[in-house]
Amino acid sequence: MELSLDEIVKAIDGKIVINKENLIFNEVCTDTRKIEKDNLFIALKGANFNGNDYANMAIEKGASLVIIDEIKFDINEFENKAVVIKVADTKKALGNLAKYYRKKLGIKVVGITGSTGKTSTKDLVAAFLSGKYRVFKTQGNFNNDIGLPLMILKLDKNYDIAVLEMGMNNFGEIRTLADIARPDIAAITNVGVAHIEYLKTRENILKEKMSISHYFGEKNELIINCENDMLRTVDINQGFVLQRTGYSKDCDLYAENLELNSESTIFDVVTRENKRYRFALNMVGEHNILNALLGIQVSLDLGVTFDEMKKGLENFKATSMRLEIINKKNFTIINDSYNANPDSMKAALDVLYNYSGKRKIAVLGDMGELGEYASKGHTEVGEYATTKADVLLTTGEFKKCYEEGFKGTCMIFANKKDIINKLKEFIKDEDIILVKASRSAKFEEIVSEIDEIFE
Repeated sequence: MELSLDEIVKAIDGKIVINKENLIFNEVCTDTRKIEKDNLFIALKGANFNGNDYANMAIEKGASLVIIDEIKFDINEFENKAVVIKVADTKKALGNLAKYYRKKLGIKVVGITGSTGKTSTKDLVAAFLSGKYRVFKTQGNFNNDIGLPLMILKLDKNYDIAVLEMGMNNFGEIRTLADIARPDIAAITNVGVAHIEYLKTRENILKEKMSISHYFGEKNELIINCENDMLRTVDINQGFVLQRTGYSKDCDLYAENLELNSESTIFDVVTRENKRYRFALNMVGEHNILNALLGIQVSLDLGVTFDEMKKGLENFKATSMRLEIINKKNFTIINDSYNANPDSMKAALDVLYNYSGKRKIAVLGDMGELGEYASKGHTEVGEYATTKADVLLTTGEFKKCYEEGFKGTCMIFANKKDIINKLKEFIKDEDIILVKASRSAKFEEIVSEIDEIFE
């Protein structure tokens, strides 16, 4: 991390309460269990923990710089062992430090948000750009007001571009992230019903997603997927460059001649200047074409050629548990257990339906943060699954809603263990099994057990 102590104190409006000679510090850490020598430890607070309680432990384990908002140890014990800076709020300090650092580095930032597909789109954008640039991308799901600053603080001048994912579940959160990251270019994948429990309407969700452009000027660019009904309503006169992607020839960039199979997704991309290129993604699902279009437009705007994008796809690495294909000896698992909402459920069911095999089995669990829409959302997904799956296995709070919607063989279970036991005896040769639920359901445990049993 390329910052001096004076810069850190200035950025976070802090006060040095313990000083140390010959200070050397490297990476930021917020977990004392992972502290390494010369780390910068920030004492964050959560519902069930207070990082200030562990500040002394962080120093003892090798942290050379510690940021706190409460002094909960004897200062005299650690004189000249570390620099300790006190601030009003460590969480705000983390964001302010990242904002300062992003401005100092001055590299290009691409922001990605949307109700679904953020992570896949981030992975695709990073891959396309890597054909020409040195690219950093958000690791895993570090996309909130703690994760995003931590990602920015991992950057250095070895990178040309940072592709940063921005998530939210309530009002004002995307604007906060946009203030920290100040993206030069942003893309919105779609507007669905994820987090509608807190935002109440899709119109509110659209407004929240659009706030990624809050700090844009006339040269900044926002790219939107106009196959989404809400994004299609966005006014082009926004005070910045708005570019539209989709299947319509009216878009700035559109796809046609789609070819979907069990191994890849192939399509032609066409620009407004009628330049054409055929792409092949090692990903399944038509929704990934729409995600890819966003990435291709971002790359074009940053001066990457189609040939360079194709080269970059060789570096593509998808984040795990998102439509991860696990080929067993006699059957296939589609592991999409990282998270779920009605839109991503339907996209995954489309993949199940189009995947080459005999029986299509959907193993579905609860979708979180839907509020009053929860019962209806689960029933609708059950209805949608009727034409996509031969059999539905389910458990959780809303299992009866799935059963109500699904007009086929639906098996309800008390828990995940019972589903696993059923699958042991139920799986046949050439079955295709989709496993999907919200993160809290931990359906990856089903995948792991079945994967091991049939090793």
